[in-house]
Amino acid sequence: MTLSPPSDADWLAHGRARKLIAHWGDWHEMRDRFVWDIPKAFNIAERCCDSWAALDPTRVALTHVAPDGTAHDWSFGALKDASDRLATVLRARGVQKGDRIAVLLGQGPEVLISHFAAYKLGAVVLPLFTLFGADALAYRLSDSGARIVVTEADSLPKLDEIRNDLPNLADVFTTTTSPGARDFWADIAAADPLPTPVNTLAEDPAVMIYTSGTTGPPKGVLHAHRFLLGHLPCVETYNEDFPQSGDKGWTPADWAWIGGLMDLALPFLYFGVPIVSHRMRKFDAAAAYALIADQKIRNLFLPPTALKLMRQSDAPPAGIDIRSIGSGGESLGAGLLDWSRDVLGAPVNEFYGQTECNLVLSSVAGAMAVKPGSMGQPVPGHEVAVIDADGTPCPPGRMGEIAVRAGDPVMFLRYWNLPDKTAAKFDGDWMRTGDLGVCDADGYFTFASRDDDVITSAGYRIGPSEVENCLQTHPDVAMAAVIGVPDPVRTEAVKAVVVLRDGAKQAGLADALIQLVRDRISPHVAPRYVEFVAELPMTATGKIMRRTLRE
Repeated sequence: MTLSPPSDADWLAHGRARKLIAHWGDWHEMRDRFVWDIPKAFNIAERCCDSWAALDPTRVALTHVAPDGTAHDWSFGALKDASDRLATVLRARGVQKGDRIAVLLGQGPEVLISHFAAYKLGAVVLPLFTLFGADALAYRLSDSGARIVVTEADSLPKLDEIRNDLPNLADVFTTTTSPGARDFWADIAAADPLPTPVNTLAEDPAVMIYTSGTTGPPKGVLHAHRFLLGHLPCVETYNEDFPQSGDKGWTPADWAWIGGLMDLALPFLYFGVPIVSHRMRKFDAAAAYALIADQKIRNLFLPPTALKLMRQSDAPPAGIDIRSIGSGGESLGAGLLDWSRDVLGAPVNEFYGQTECNLVLSSVAGAMAVKPGSMGQPVPGHEVAVIDADGTPCPPGRMGEIAVRAGDPVMFLRYWNLPDKTAAKFDGDWMRTGDLGVCDADGYFTFASRDDDVITSAGYRIGPSEVENCLQTHPDVAMAAVIGVPDPVRTEAVKAVVVLRDGAKQAGLADALIQLVRDRISPHVAPRYVEFVAELPMTATGKIMRRTLRE
């Protein structure tokens, strides 16, 4: 029997967005009873901000905790007003539907205001990591043709360095008054609210997030407004029948990545559940525990590295009341799962996805028998299989490539300006993930390995190509290969294997190469180890055999 979902008027009248999981209970029953209801017209800003502001403009959407610990609440009404005014500013600067607006900021209200303003104009948000160096920013801003950058004063020197190479970049806004940039807050204060937002369809582009560039340069993954809805079934289930009274969310994951933005921040706001923003340049377990206690946070998305560091630290303070924890990116193991249940008082529900198609598998303690080491089963609304080289689903127990049925609402529209790469991602009715795995007779999926060379380090997926290209700009480097090596905390650490030009001196060069990557790309992808070798293992066609280096 299919349940009729409540109307938009119903969910607003009752003070919360309608749940996509209409019945909470047995996993198979939830899957069997699930029905997608994707409206033709849909806008992320309208659902995550304006609809709640219309219901109760004083309702708290965000608590921003500054580095000094002071906290400031932002209501849905305040976010709507600021984003309406910023939309007017952006429109006056020539932003039109489909234009790309880059957001180079850490967690905070300015990120949400920028996102919502862009969506109200039908523009596409390009989230960017604040630790990106000039080279990484130049590539993404140039490839995307971004028209606007919203950032902070600390990032201006990097943008000034590359701005002459970005002919499409019309304006840079900074959140503090800075020479050579428009004043974000002053422009908002001087503007009138946008009279009427642009009408968008669920299929219209909304967000573009660049991949880690595992097989070449990073690719722009273009998503539609509907991809927010595609995330909701997993968010509702990994948070154990979400939302519930008193729920409040936080993640240390940066909102520039799909994990921080779509595993928690925007889905929580869709349901009118408040979130906490707090910028942690480096994760600190004691500070995280204090934040959870002080802000009465009940729902967490914690990358595996954060969980491991919390386990290694002192016991959490008295008074924390955690209801749900989600994690993803790597297998946690039975020991960490047991620790979370015993010490934090909540199970860790693991999930799986990628930038192109996120949150499609999950293991949820409250709805299924958990198998440690498994990623769980397909989330209600998503069809996942292990397929062979011909695109045929494999029998239980046989290794193949994890794939998702095409047409899924959470699936990307296309790679930016890469039609051939987009076509290669699909095989008949399936989207190939590039990850190898096994599905057992009970329907549980287990990750086996990657069929590319991506490195998983501290929750980040790092592609070797961009790092290798950076290393090879150094005059003493003839060739470079980048691999992941086992690390007890990060899962993998980045290692560079380098061939030097004839006559080059090794003394001090390892540190110089590490710093080069830190400065030009980002500290989070910089090698922790550098090994100098006489030659690299190569295929007959001249490709580096990274697998041989790892072995």
